[in-house]
Amino acid sequence: MGQRQVRAVDGFTFGAYEAMPAGEPKAGLVVIQEIFGVNNHIREVADGYAAEGYAVIAPQLFDRVERNVELGYAGDDMTRGIELAFQGLAREDALKDLQASIEEASRFGKVGVVGYCYGGLMTWLSACDLSGVSCASAYYGGGIANELDRQATCPVMMHFGELDAHIPLTDVEKIKAAHPEADVHVYAADHGFNCDHRESHHAESAATARQRTLAFFAEHL
Repeated sequence: MGQRQVRAVDGFTFGAYEAMPAGEPKAGLVVIQEIFGVNNHIREVADGYAAEGYAVIAPQLFDRVERNVELGYAGDDMTRGIELAFQGLAREDALKDLQASIEEASRFGKVGVVGYCYGGLMTWLSACDLSGVSCASAYYGGGIANELDRQATCPVMMHFGELDAHIPLTDVEKIKAAHPEADVHVYAADHGFNCDHRESHHAESAATARQRTLAFFAEHL
């Protein structure tokens, strides 16, 4: 468990949190952050997947704008996170860094991607646009409904909350209609239900989604 540096194709070097299993890794995983950076929650998620036998990398995608960003979940931090993700960071640069992370994780075998919130959107884009992804699990990816003309090159699972004001169920239905091959699940929960640092945390939904994701990874990795 700890920090490491990863180099993208354009020579930019960014930080990443790495979590390794006790024994031989089953496969590699890339965990994609929310708009709040690679904070305690994302490190805990990475550690949790490492405990299940995966070699995990969580790239600090905001490093191109501001290094080592870790934000809270309300007020100015929320505003700052949205600015960094959608105004400061160029999407093509984020995808370069994700491609480098996937290649780094591929040292351990096949690579899965799992991401949350902003990371859920980037998980979908990774499944469609990047190479070396064997499967992808996207949690409450805001904006996926605007990217439905893309086609994933690997199996994709998605998780949404029916109480999520950021992603209306009409968007979820659009995703299902455009991509019937995707394994889409809806929970009686709000946006961010996986994060036990947020008021919107819903333990039962988080546990079910994690079980499904682990079974999905076991099948495809």
